[in-house]
Amino acid sequence: MDEVLWGTPQLPEGAAGSAAYRRFFIINPRRSGLNTDRAQGVYVFQGNTLVVPVRMPDAKIHEPLPLEALQGMDALEPIEIPDIDGNLSISSVDLAPESPIPSQWRKIPLRQVIALMTQGTAPTCSGLTGSIFRAYHIIQWRRESRFCGSCGSPNQDAPQELARLCPVCGRVEYPRIAPAIIVIIINDQGQALLAHNKQFLPGVYSLIAGFNEAGETLESTLTREIREEVGLRVRDIRYVTSQPWPFPYSLMAGFSARYAGGTIQVDGVEIEDARWFDRDRVPDLPGLGSVSRYLINQWLMGNFS
Repeated sequence: MDEVLWGTPQLPEGAAGSAAYRRFFIINPRRSGLNTDRAQGVYVFQGNTLVVPVRMPDAKIHEPLPLEALQGMDALEPIEIPDIDGNLSISSVDLAPESPIPSQWRKIPLRQVIALMTQGTAPTCSGLTGSIFRAYHIIQWRRESRFCGSCGSPNQDAPQELARLCPVCGRVEYPRIAPAIIVIIINDQGQALLAHNKQFLPGVYSLIAGFNEAGETLESTLTREIREEVGLRVRDIRYVTSQPWPFPYSLMAGFSARYAGGTIQVDGVEIEDARWFDRDRVPDLPGLGSVSRYLINQWLMGNFS
């Protein structure tokens, strides 16, 4: 048997005939139908985790695996995702939740992967960062677009573009992208407004964020979300950066704004607490790699004074 990347797997006696063994370690990428001349590699996902060999160092976990490192590609149903520029492609495998993971592989939460990839730098999404965001986004969308939204028939992959096509009624579905805003609000004392959402871990504070509604500009979304969630008014709205955020389907548009008036009144639905914080006394913050942490770090460095 050929050796897989980062060492030959050590499986229990008798495992060679198991489904898990065949699924991961029978190397024959060309049988899968993948275009190995165009594909730059493959990512393996299970739910919201990335699956990599145990021996793969943390510094390389964001790199796609060579196709030769995987097995059982027929069973895994790898998906070839064209790159945005149309030159190369990235392949992805979506493991079912119940699929066993052999002992020579490990699962890493994708948010942790993103933190390791960026180390708090600007959340640009070119290169491998963009590839893994795109691969995970498309895998989720395909998982949830198995059936036509008009007639309920099973969808197929469109032959000439990244889309799902209903063979019965002809409905075409493209990958979902949900625009959202996230904003750091700063007052005249240089303090930033940080809020605790009910979905956060205890003690973690982040920024006001929300999805764009039909008929709204991003600026309108920003002022509405701030008014609804904390009861404040803002001025001097400035766009800072954007980031694909596939948890799920989002495109985050990051802004800064100045406090213009009002008293903090949390909505009690999404936001449990919100306060003004000084730079030398900040609470627990969201993980590295997110646009929220990037905006907060920029404030901590004095870039929004």
